[in-house]
Amino acid sequence: MRQRRLMNQINVVPYIDVMLVLLIIFMVTAPMIQTGSINLPSVGKSSQPPAAPLEVVVHADNSLALRNRAKDSNEQPVSRSDLADRLKEALTKNPQQPVLIAADKNIKYEVVLDVMDELQRSQVAKIGLLVQPGKQAGK
Repeated sequence: MRQRRLMNQINVVPYIDVMLVLLIIFMVTAPMIQTGSINLPSVGKSSQPPAAPLEVVVHADNSLALRNRAKDSNEQPVSRSDLADRLKEALTKNPQQPVLIAADKNIKYEVVLDVMDELQRSQVAKIGLLVQPGKQAGK
């Protein structure tokens, strides 16, 4: 009697037949599918984009300047005594406009805190610090 050898190959013909049948089914049914429509809600007034910030620039010699990014981005020198008045004037149109402090990295932190304190006493609603992204450690 002869021994039978085991077959070590996979017969993929049945899998191909099943795949072709599924492909034909999807090709026939795809045009019959109705696309859905979405009724979106409407609002009376769309939300406003965020306002461009005002910047209080503190230079290395402790001098101040005011920059309005909404208008022209030019620095206008300002004294500490006039800072509150100029900011109130600029914030009359939009009281929620943010004010950023952009300080030179070589000045003392106390100067930045003094400017921030002056802004808080002027009742500025949104105060932030402007920073520059630096190099990450290890890269």
